[in-house]
Amino acid sequence: MSEGCCRWGDGHPRPSTKMMALSELRVLPIALVDDVRPGDSIADKLLQALKHLKLSLQAGDILIVKHKIVSKAEGRLVPLDKIKPSASSRTWARRYNLDARVTELALTESERIVRRKRGVLITETRHGLICANSGVDASNVDGGHHALLLPKDPDRSAAQLHRVLKKRLNLSIPVVITDSFGRPWREGLTEVAIGVAGMKALHDYRGDHDPHGYPLRVTIEAVADELACAAGLVCGKLARTPACIIRGFHYRPGRGRAKDLIRPAAADLFR
Repeated sequence: MSEGCCRWGDGHPRPSTKMMALSELRVLPIALVDDVRPGDSIADKLLQALKHLKLSLQAGDILIVKHKIVSKAEGRLVPLDKIKPSASSRTWARRYNLDARVTELALTESERIVRRKRGVLITETRHGLICANSGVDASNVDGGHHALLLPKDPDRSAAQLHRVLKKRLNLSIPVVITDSFGRPWREGLTEVAIGVAGMKALHDYRGDHDPHGYPLRVTIEAVADELACAAGLVCGKLARTPACIIRGFHYRPGRGRAKDLIRPAAADLFR
């Protein structure tokens, strides 16, 4: 097994060959050789890193990419010294010891404010994502001089990387772009898929039967989010590893999108 990879079940009795074929999953981290700058090719950066690590993408692999390197390559950097916060943003920031410029950017990037209380600003972005500060982040950028925005269209970004890799490698490698989100009623952050290409983002089990013959009527699995979470174990906040390969997952090829994961307002019980 390659050094640095994560294999489910390590330290436990080895399952049968049949079970391994069904359940073994590997997560292979990809540390970039250098930082990503506006205008860089993400495909070039990743292929360079894979060559350096003596790794290669294989048929059946899934590529997971943290959104920050995508946003950097797309020039989604905003110099904070150019932001002029409104009076309300300054008041909010003073009350909770926040950066008023980041608050102003978050409001500018939002479609609506979902919740604003005790220093926490939850918004809905133009992508339809519900997250803190519209995904605006100044950490892991350049020490606080710039803030980073989400990609304008993460599904399009994923599709573009998927197409380039297919052309360069003659392989159809699904791409999932991720970000870290908090969750209502749960502490801590976890990864979610904000861009998907080359695979179905959801696995619909409705109409199938469980091992006891019970018909499944409502089960739809958010496989893209689950893959994002698996990747988060090696692409952590401070890991300096902005991408990874997931190997061994039997995904469903197709024109999936991260937008498929967003529940329509008409079906949302919490709006």
